[in-house]
Amino acid sequence: MSAAAPVLEVRGVTKAFGTRQVLRGIDMTVDEHRAVALIGASGSGKSTLLRCIDLLEEIDDGDVFLDGEVITDPAVKPVEIRRRLGLVFQAYNLFPHLTALQNVVLGDRRAHGFSKAEAEERGRVLLARFGLEGREHDRPDNLSGGQQQRVAIARAFSGRPRALLLDEVTSALDPELVGEVLAAVRDLKAEGMTMVIATHEMSFAREVADEVAFLHEGRIVESGPPERVLEQPQRPETRRFLSRLLEAGRI
Repeated sequence: MSAAAPVLEVRGVTKAFGTRQVLRGIDMTVDEHRAVALIGASGSGKSTLLRCIDLLEEIDDGDVFLDGEVITDPAVKPVEIRRRLGLVFQAYNLFPHLTALQNVVLGDRRAHGFSKAEAEERGRVLLARFGLEGREHDRPDNLSGGQQQRVAIARAFSGRPRALLLDEVTSALDPELVGEVLAAVRDLKAEGMTMVIATHEMSFAREVADEVAFLHEGRIVESGPPERVLEQPQRPETRRFLSRLLEAGRI
């Protein structure tokens, strides 16, 4: 592995579901300690791209690299790669029969070989870090949506992943709960966590991302610093997308 290799690199990735082409040759590089925000209309391919990076979807063509290693090679075991990446879903995906602490420590125990005591100590520290001290023994049904999403972020972060993949982590939340989840992500970015964030929150993308990539019909048609892409877009597709958000009062 080259010392200069980016944490994540996507080269020419395509993906179709039947006759529907969802990704049409995606190229993207994510350097260490950087955050890339994926923006675009629903159906533009943001979530599918994250799932392809995490090997939850098999790509049709192209390659994905993690620390310079081709992880889309058929010989690579997806479970080994997922131990090095953390994916947070928009619908939380917590195990409903487990407590918050049990959800967080599951990966440490099964994938990373920690003892129960070690894993639980790490889990308590993580939950406290994300503002959930005292909620360790609550099951998801007894937590608010924002609290559940913070448990999901703590779970994804528990294995100290090389990168976090965040898939619309606020889209299922009531507006008053969005801020607490964005604050947790903001703190991770301040600590240098490498992240790819699919989001509809333009103000959040502007604040947290080092780069914004606009997806349109399965392609990245424009990318660059947030202040340029969001305030001075060059492509007509980007301008139309941002104009619609502005008209809807979402910018």
